[in-house]
Amino acid sequence: MQAIDNFDPQALANMAVSLVAAFVFGSMIGFERQVRQRTAGLRTNTLVAVGAAIFVSLGDRLYQLHLGSQGTAQIVAYVVSGIGFLGAGAIMKEGANVTGLNTAATLWGSGAVGACCGAGLIGEGLLAALFVLASNTLLRPIVNRINRRPLNEAHAEASYTVYVICEKALQAEIHERLVEALEAAAYPAREVDQHPFGPADAEIEAQLYATAVNAEELDAVTAQLEQWPGVRQAFWSSSAE
Repeated sequence: MQAIDNFDPQALANMAVSLVAAFVFGSMIGFERQVRQRTAGLRTNTLVAVGAAIFVSLGDRLYQLHLGSQGTAQIVAYVVSGIGFLGAGAIMKEGANVTGLNTAATLWGSGAVGACCGAGLIGEGLLAALFVLASNTLLRPIVNRINRRPLNEAHAEASYTVYVICEKALQAEIHERLVEALEAAAYPAREVDQHPFGPADAEIEAQLYATAVNAEELDAVTAQLEQWPGVRQAFWSSSAE
């Protein structure tokens, strides 16, 4: 049986080292993304790293076993691209929310497992399956723990906007002073818009260049703005990019 003939403990150990490295390095990348609450987080990045390592290890084993003919290489390439289309079908976008990324990455890893088994590399397929399962199960408690943490404004990548509601008659003056105050606080405005706010007031909206802020510093700036004559209210908000 070809599967028995292809079993090689040393090659299996080499693949284990590759998958451990992919698991660890993929987790490092994914952890940073998860802390920043990005769409593709810890498990997704780990699954992609593990899946890629599986495919590369598979190609190496096929070459060692002299099975890496042109036809075999083309089949593996078609499997990789085909699973990519299948995974894309599992991704759904509703407004700003994206779901299915982890499912798509799992499909990719599962395809790698199937490719190993199809080539008669049963041991490698089992090892690959264990790592894909570990990505989806062992990392889940860590993901849940991170997601329950409040977003740290000082380290989050987001879009920050300062709003000032003021008397319409003083709109131009306050606009100019707002730009100067933000520059003095090291939070220069990238874009400033003005809108009517009721019959006698106006709203000035200053979008900042900064993608991370110190919340206390920005609170101090808005508190200073509220002391200006003609300013009704000043505040800031953030939205994830």
